[in-house]
Amino acid sequence: MNTIRSDFLTATGATTGADAQDDGHDHAHQTVPSDLALRVRALESLLVEKGLVDRAALDALIDTYEHKVGPRNGARVIARAWVDPAYKQRLLTDATAAIAELGYRGVQGEHMVMVENTPKLHNLVVCTLCSCYPWSVLGLPPVWYKPRPIVHAR
Repeated sequence: MNTIRSDFLTATGATTGADAQDDGHDHAHQTVPSDLALRVRALESLLVEKGLVDRAALDALIDTYEHKVGPRNGARVIARAWVDPAYKQRLLTDATAAIAELGYRGVQGEHMVMVENTPKLHNLVVCTLCSCYPWSVLGLPPVWYKPRPIVHAR
């Protein structure tokens, strides 16, 4: 199991060794993984076993959403504009190109627009999270945006 999945499973309660409760003995114990961790493991194993998912591709996808897209990228764009007046001007003139300078580009983000608040004008941007939602600089849509389907027990 690689680091990414290990981090996830650790966060969900699947810990071993020093992370487990100290019982005064000099050996490692494994705590029982949470129901969620077990289901994730089972689903991933089944998909890999059936040849429906390549483990390396899954790792790359997880790495992308953990480290390469997200609101920290948007924050970097704004922070750069705060300290670099020339960049700020490029951002206001052609946001797509200026954001791409920092390596943030993609299908959802090819028509970026930057607006500036002033002492007399404050902008309110309302995003409907449609297909043009810029994941590269805002990250995944918030979990509350679309309610989860109600699943009835049988």
